Amino acid sequence: MVDITHKTPSLRIAIAQATLQVSEQATIEAIKNRKVPKGDVLEAARIAGLFAAKRTADMIPDCHPLPIEFTEIRFQISTLTIHIEVEIHTIYKTGVEVEAMHAASVVALTMYDMLKPLDKGISIEKISLKEKKGGKSDRIPAIQSTIEAAVIVCSDTIAKGMNEDRAGKQLIMQLEKMKVKVKDYVIIADEIAAIQAQVQHQVAQKRALVIFTGGTGLAPRDVTPEAIIPLLEKRVAGIEEAIRSYGQMRTPYAMLSRSVVGLIQQTLIMAVPGSTKGAEDAIKAVFPAVLHIFEVIEGKRHD
Repeated sequence: MVDITHKTPSLRIAIAQATLQVSEQATIEAIKNRKVPKGDVLEAARIAGLFAAKRTADMIPDCHPLPIEFTEIRFQISTLTIHIEVEIHTIYKTGVEVEAMHAASVVALTMYDMLKPLDKGISIEKISLKEKKGGKSDRIPAIQSTIEAAVIVCSDTIAKGMNEDRAGKQLIMQLEKMKVKVKDYVIIADEIAAIQAQVQHQVAQKRALVIFTGGTGLAPRDVTPEAIIPLLEKRVAGIEEAIRSYGQMRTPYAMLSRSVVGLIQQTLIMAVPGSTKGAEDAIKAVFPAVLHIFEVIEGKRHD
């Protein structure tokens, strides 16, 4: 199965549809009047669909077992056609499209099995995904490609050439994947004055996003939060909490990190861990949803 451990749970919705075609009006009348020898076709098919939704991972090898938190199966009869619709909700790391399509398939097959003694001309015409919602693809704002960013690495040893930067480069790679333009990449020492000078410079350059990596721990030279917090106009605690929560689910050491996020004018300042994995996790925890901030700032959307 595909690795989804880096994803965060969100509300996922999928609606699938299937079409069952019968050849005789008498078949439709038998369904409506509950005169089919094998029983109530719509109710039996509905129950079969509920079981199918919950057992999808047992049938489809690459599907992840996930919590099915809502399933609704709807029928609409039109002349000789029965339209089947299955809607499924979950709060999880991956979507429920296959679950909805699997359930729709089983609903249609159950109806076929129950009706075949009455009608030899039955066919299942179509099984398809009608709609899906949720996941990162739904949270990528249109403003994304206009965002200019800066990545600042805070490290005494890297600034002196004693170590190679990996965290900053990882941040750049992740941002570029989301089409955010990284205009500046700077390495500085763990000094309050140097950090504050970079904050002020990037704000003056009207960078939309400035990410500092390093100096968020508890070592004596870890002063990034102390440098940044006095300059912030608005603290965005929710983003800080999301970063720590995401990290905590992966390593207990995440509770020792002091990530800081806030606004200065129209610039979002983020201070994330200096380890490569910590920086990568911080980005995965809150992006691309965090880019919604820039739509709010520009007045294109409201919270």
